[in-house]
Amino acid sequence: MKNEKMKRILLKLSGEALAAGGGDIYDMSFVDRVASVLKECVDGGYEIAVVVGAGNIWRGRQGGDMDQTSADRMGMLATVINAICLKDAIVRAGGKARVMTSVPMAPFAENYSSEAAISHLESGEIVVFGAGLGIPFLSTDTTGAVRAAEISADAMFMAKNIDYIYTADPRVDKNAKRLDVVKASDMLAMNLKAIDATATAFCLANGMPIRVFGLKEPADIIKAIKGESVGTVVLAE
Repeated sequence: MKNEKMKRILLKLSGEALAAGGGDIYDMSFVDRVASVLKECVDGGYEIAVVVGAGNIWRGRQGGDMDQTSADRMGMLATVINAICLKDAIVRAGGKARVMTSVPMAPFAENYSSEAAISHLESGEIVVFGAGLGIPFLSTDTTGAVRAAEISADAMFMAKNIDYIYTADPRVDKNAKRLDVVKASDMLAMNLKAIDATATAFCLANGMPIRVFGLKEPADIIKAIKGESVGTVVLAE
């Protein structure tokens, strides 16, 4: 990933990151620090779009015997709550931001279009995408991959609850090896689940590179974007 040539970034931010590992839905001091870092990125010349997950509030698979469509719609609504929270924090940090959703949700958010999103990014606003893609059965990882392609992002960065991608779950397999660089095709072949397989396949098909990293400190976002030794690079080749 030739980070010196990057300008427009899609950041996939996990819902768990907003909770910072705590027992509450939000760790507001951590959210504020993330917002300040995102503003710093914009001040440094980057255009930043964000897709937020909802793991701190609700995951579709928590629905048990619920209809999958209903459970996933609850998850989409939860991402909108997170998007509004992050947008408010960015504004309080002195930045400009707006929420765009895949389904009409006025007055809570602006209806998404790629043209409008690009215009907002070019004007220095941070655009936070909520409500996923507006359809069930697809993860917010996939939402990030699709939105990254639609807005012609240079790369997708994924802040998750893992520091690197491994050959297996290191919490289960003590022989799991850390991968600093891996091809998207190899991730699919090895059935690595750090990224949703649909998102991985989409990025492979569209030539979209990915960097996956942990978010122990909000400053890791800047380190990742600048190409410092943070996380795993997934090559779309």
